[in-house]
Amino acid sequence: MVLSFISPSLSRLGLWASVVILMVIVVKLLSLLFRRQKLARALDSFPGPPTHWLFGHALEVSQDKELQQILIWVEKFPSACLHWLSGSNIRVLLYDPDYVKVVLGRSDPKASGVYGFLAPWIGHGLLLLNGKKWFQHRRMLTPAFHYDILKPYVKIMADSVNMMLDKWEKLDGQDHPLEIFHCVSLMTLDTVMKCAFSYHGSVQLDGNSKSYTKAVEDLNNLTFFRIRSTFYENNIIYNMSSDGRLFHRACQIAHEHTDGVIKMRKAQLQNEEELQKSRKKKRLDFLDILLFAKMEDGNSLSDEDLRAEVDTFMFEGHDTTASGISWIFYALATHPEHQQRCREEVQSILGDGTSVVWDHLDKMPYTTMCIKEALRLYPPVPSVSRELSSPVTFPDGRSISKGITATISIYGLHHNPSLWPNPKAFDPSRFAPDSSRHSHAYLPFSGGARNCIGKQFAMSELKVAVALTLLRFQLLPDPTRIPVPVARLVLKSKNGIYLRLKKLR
Repeated sequence: MVLSFISPSLSRLGLWASVVILMVIVVKLLSLLFRRQKLARALDSFPGPPTHWLFGHALEVSQDKELQQILIWVEKFPSACLHWLSGSNIRVLLYDPDYVKVVLGRSDPKASGVYGFLAPWIGHGLLLLNGKKWFQHRRMLTPAFHYDILKPYVKIMADSVNMMLDKWEKLDGQDHPLEIFHCVSLMTLDTVMKCAFSYHGSVQLDGNSKSYTKAVEDLNNLTFFRIRSTFYENNIIYNMSSDGRLFHRACQIAHEHTDGVIKMRKAQLQNEEELQKSRKKKRLDFLDILLFAKMEDGNSLSDEDLRAEVDTFMFEGHDTTASGISWIFYALATHPEHQQRCREEVQSILGDGTSVVWDHLDKMPYTTMCIKEALRLYPPVPSVSRELSSPVTFPDGRSISKGITATISIYGLHHNPSLWPNPKAFDPSRFAPDSSRHSHAYLPFSGGARNCIGKQFAMSELKVAVALTLLRFQLLPDPTRIPVPVARLVLKSKNGIYLRLKKLR
């Protein structure tokens, strides 16, 4: 009798629950459609390809072919177009330098719908901060990238590069192509650990940091895919998913790595001799600035803010640089005449030795031209986004209203045929000393007030890596595995970057 009494009750309860869930779904869908129509009307002056009401352009643009699709849009829709990521999740894609200049000349915050998903990983450091607090942190950290700080870093960079090259010497890289990104990634992590975080070990030799670089790779992919997913916008749904659990585990690995770096440096500074040595420095390195910082209220940086800045620069300081170096190597491998000219230039400066100092870096004009052209073809960060805090009107009269995400497609900008004739060709002469271009046609390190704070650090490392590598190896492509650029937070290759390495005498 009890069962017969409860059963109908449960049945009615289940029915009511189903009705309520269905009503919630209907309301959500109607809300989505209403917002989508409102956005479409507000942005009707901007063209775009046909789109699905729920999946946006996801059905037309696979995630691994987004860059190729953007190049089609750049040619078809002048200056800008609409890109529906999903449902009512839209961004206005900009790839005209006049449009880009307007947006980067403003002080709009980073787009929360894009960068907010990064917060559990890198916290609210310089990349995600906005407003007064961003300005305070930017001003605090700028001295860490002063020329006087960067000059002695060149030797550290050279040592890290040579350690990588020593490992390559022991490989049979000419007959068995090497996937170079992971090697380069460990090298750039080694460099940033020693330069910015006073690390005394060797990331490339101890092997313990491979779990960190793998975690960064996973976080890079997972965050990119989440930004484009209709169903993963909700934190509860995402955290319950397999991707969400993987994201959480990868965050733990990344945080354990950065917590270990902070803990190690704090322990070193417990030594009075090390503490006084640091205090006597004319300029402190990145981590010591954070540890010794006093904010405007007189308090030290909070542990949360400290780790956020370390997590941010640990990621940005090695992953973007590793992408840049890897793609530069590929560009030189596929253009041997330019590679040889760079090698001869480097040999004229360094001879056959491997010592390189700060003053050498400005004496490589042709090598620098090749580096810049490779960064044009393969910008390490394919896009940056801003959430407009007020309406913006562009030179041609078109406007975007407050709250819309404006995304600067650096990849599209760098391949815009109206700016770069034959944009897919590798042509270093575009960056000859007497060349001229729009101030916002070339942005490998973004632009405006929120440009990359470490751009001079990065360029120095790129030059050191290219110079020393070309002295010891001829870079040759693997014709069976041509890398396919794919959009992620940082530009990657869908199938790796494989090169054959021919040792030079």
